[in-house]
Amino acid sequence: MAERRLGTALKVRYRLTPAWAKVLVIFVVSRVVTTSILLAYAAAQGKNAWTGASPDYFAFAKLWDGHWYYIISVVGYPTQLPLTPDGHVAESAWAFMPAYPAVVRLLTLVTGLDFPFVAVVVSVGFALGAALMFYKLMHLVLPGSTALFSVVLFCFAPLSPIMQVAYAESMHAFLLALALYLLLRRRYWMLLPVVAVMSLTRPSGLAFALAMSLHVGYRWWVRRREPFPVAERVASLTVAVFSAVMGLAWLLIAWALTGSLTAYTDTELAWRSAYIGYEQLVPFTPWIQAAFFWAPWFGMPLSLLLVLLGVGVAGFFALLFTPWARRLGVDLRFWIASYALYLLAVFFPQSSTFRLLVPLFPALGALAQPRSPVYRVLIVLAFIAGQIGWVHIAWWVDGYDWTPP
Repeated sequence: MAERRLGTALKVRYRLTPAWAKVLVIFVVSRVVTTSILLAYAAAQGKNAWTGASPDYFAFAKLWDGHWYYIISVVGYPTQLPLTPDGHVAESAWAFMPAYPAVVRLLTLVTGLDFPFVAVVVSVGFALGAALMFYKLMHLVLPGSTALFSVVLFCFAPLSPIMQVAYAESMHAFLLALALYLLLRRRYWMLLPVVAVMSLTRPSGLAFALAMSLHVGYRWWVRRREPFPVAERVASLTVAVFSAVMGLAWLLIAWALTGSLTAYTDTELAWRSAYIGYEQLVPFTPWIQAAFFWAPWFGMPLSLLLVLLGVGVAGFFALLFTPWARRLGVDLRFWIASYALYLLAVFFPQSSTFRLLVPLFPALGALAQPRSPVYRVLIVLAFIAGQIGWVHIAWWVDGYDWTPP
């Protein structure tokens, strides 16, 4: 009898616990797991281009692009594009957008603390904000318990270590979750400042512009059963156009400061030159180019890899019409489809592909819907195993490492 009373009391206490507190507990537990993984790899890390052997956590968190953000926070962007010995545009800070390093720079000036520490604090702070905002977003389309498990999947996802290192992903995830929440609540004018900052944190303005255009088109299509007042038409179209402008803003800023219209795209293309040489950016060709590069590496015929690519792309978009995805509503699926199309248009797949998939996190709401305890335990364990795999492949520097995150 006493055990039954205790169980009942705990259930009541759990039900009375506010959602934000549950999200906080999930987040803290997930950070303990992820931090342990990162610390284990930091202890085993050998001397490399960025750190000595066995660096502390904050030095380990500043690897790879974290160093580029450090350079930007200290000296900003070059007004002259650096060139390779054969005259091509070389890698430079222009490939990285300014919002995240600006926030870190401001806090380093205010606090006097070093970049690695402040960068991690900023990333973790935005990661917590993203988890809280993601719950609010999921709670608009899913029951409370399912929305909460969506947060579990978000916090334990294979790429969740990226949320606590010197990268802009957590800041972008927070802004994206906020933007999608405002979109679902039809608070169009409030979207403008969010889209502006989001588009200068990670490349996403053009994808959001497409999602907004689809949203406007859908609301117009169903206007007879769901009213679409003139004021909302004006506001939503304004956001769509503004998002497109912000999607091009960094390209225009780079042009203004360097004198080269293609400064940003040329700098981005410098990173893929190690794979395919220096090529012009032709939309929707990078994945085909990648097939030519990766087919010999995987030891398979090019035709087979192209077929697998086509099946994978078709399968991905087909999943958006499954019952689990449909429960997310049309707007979240518009975003998922739009961002996937953006990646297909401009991104060359390599080891950074996993990180570039992070903005698809609203799709976790579909994976969260099965209520089987066995399923839920297994998927969380699989996600934790995915964290270890990703850190091993992409974050940890293993000799001459060509698998950047």
